[in-house]
Amino acid sequence: MVSHHTRIIEKVQTRLKFRQLRLLVAVGRHQNIQNAARELNVSQPAATKMIKDMELDFEVQLFDRTNRGVIPTAYGEALIRHGQLILTQVANAAQELDDLHDGSSGRVVVGSLLAASSWLLPTAIEKLMATRANVAIKVVDGTNDALMPALRTGEIDLVVGRLPIHRHRDEIAQKKLFDETIVAVVGRDHPLAGQKALDFEAMKPFGWILPPPETSLRRQVDSFFGSQGLYSSPVALESVSYLVNRALLQTQPLVALMPSHVPQQDIEQGNLVRLDWKVPFGSRPVGVSYNAKARLSPAARELVRCLVETANTQE
Repeated sequence: MVSHHTRIIEKVQTRLKFRQLRLLVAVGRHQNIQNAARELNVSQPAATKMIKDMELDFEVQLFDRTNRGVIPTAYGEALIRHGQLILTQVANAAQELDDLHDGSSGRVVVGSLLAASSWLLPTAIEKLMATRANVAIKVVDGTNDALMPALRTGEIDLVVGRLPIHRHRDEIAQKKLFDETIVAVVGRDHPLAGQKALDFEAMKPFGWILPPPETSLRRQVDSFFGSQGLYSSPVALESVSYLVNRALLQTQPLVALMPSHVPQQDIEQGNLVRLDWKVPFGSRPVGVSYNAKARLSPAARELVRCLVETANTQE
């Protein structure tokens, strides 16, 4: 007797078409069949029939019909997620073929978190360019909340930075490169610059540059502030832009928290000063994350090798 699982696989392999996947993803995005049909340049009745055919083939309901539109069921969400990954992988394959035709030695799209932006990723990219002279590289800055969904759908090949504690361990693989601590940094003219053995009491009068609320570091900061008599900063700026933070620190009496490698060059050049205060939270491994269910391109695999080599050279 043929199992339900086997029947589903046979139907996917013999009946599911890319046009159906494109419609499914579009309906999930718009939550409206008419708008999705317009995007794919098909009639609404044809789009509705395509969805009903898929529901009959898979023997599940993909969408709940409501007066506000169509909402994916758990089955619909699963098929949309995998459909998006398939479509993205096909687009990536086409792009890689085009790059090879134009003389490129591959393409890699890498998401960069703050901890990787100043030294780790730039150095690894330099190594990659030395071994693959015509490689096409795209760097996308952001936080884990923005980069991890793109990694799962295949829009990004790798994410480099502080490794997240995520809920999708079956989908995301991680390679640890080294442990990173958090430091408190100020401008060279800050009243606390150069003072020894600081405690948190000395920093309370000053404003802070903090990571955004969706980051794990910010949650640790908020927890620590709460443990210090429900301390509230007189000025709290939220920014993950190092260039913005660097400029503000040089003109304002602010304190910034950031991974230790990020401000290292500016500290060595005297533009910024690391406070003599051991930050009691935030230590975390830095590494590279990638989609556990997708095969990395040769260029992406080479970048991972360069990241490992770069991490091994740190003091």
